[in-house]
Amino acid sequence: MSTILRVASYNIHKGFSHFNRRMVIHELRERLRALSADIVFLQEVQGSHLGHAERIDNWPTQSQHEFLADSVWGDFAYGKNAVYDEGHHGNAILSRYPILRWENLDISAHTFESRGLLHAEMNVPGMAQELHCICVHLGLFERGRAKQMHQLAERIRSTIPDDAPLIIAGDFNDWRIRAGQQLAHELGLHEVFESAHGSPARSFPSAFPLFHLDRIYARGFEVADAQVLHGAQWRRISDHAVLVTTLVHA
Repeated sequence: MSTILRVASYNIHKGFSHFNRRMVIHELRERLRALSADIVFLQEVQGSHLGHAERIDNWPTQSQHEFLADSVWGDFAYGKNAVYDEGHHGNAILSRYPILRWENLDISAHTFESRGLLHAEMNVPGMAQELHCICVHLGLFERGRAKQMHQLAERIRSTIPDDAPLIIAGDFNDWRIRAGQQLAHELGLHEVFESAHGSPARSFPSAFPLFHLDRIYARGFEVADAQVLHGAQWRRISDHAVLVTTLVHA
């Protein structure tokens, strides 16, 4: 019997609109709920910020990943990447299914950019093996991204069985679309928008998407559909568009 998963990936810009004009975390939570996703990969999640909590009305008392998960996604993992005097931010995975274990790896290429790789293993009913999910936010510079892609590949080879179901999603900052070639040729993954539409989604900037920065890669799944959401209701929330796909595991 097949298992069907609805998966979303979104760089949420720390819960602020373009140019940090207004806090939009409450609207973001409602938009995410409407996606009916089973698993959500999030980047630029504000784990804590004392200054915002003091200055901004209605700032959530919880960390953003806990606030967004609420009663919809019963389990979550958060990887703290960038740490500063007033708080920290990083990647998060929200899941309707139990997360059995998770680990956050520091893959920063230099001291000016704090980047992480969040790897979670979860138990999904109907799947014979544990599902591996990796949320990434790669660096802005190509040399650093090449190093980070090598670290990602080594993580997969060393910790994930070749026949285990795997989803990798996030903000790859891969302007030249080179990351997918390595993942496909060396590790057997496919990008869901390439499978469904012939090329990765244009996801940045959300007001007028031109660049293919955000991706969802999968192994052990068929792609039933893939959508990039960037209408008026979404571009008010973040500078990235949100990606959504339906995956089928036989």
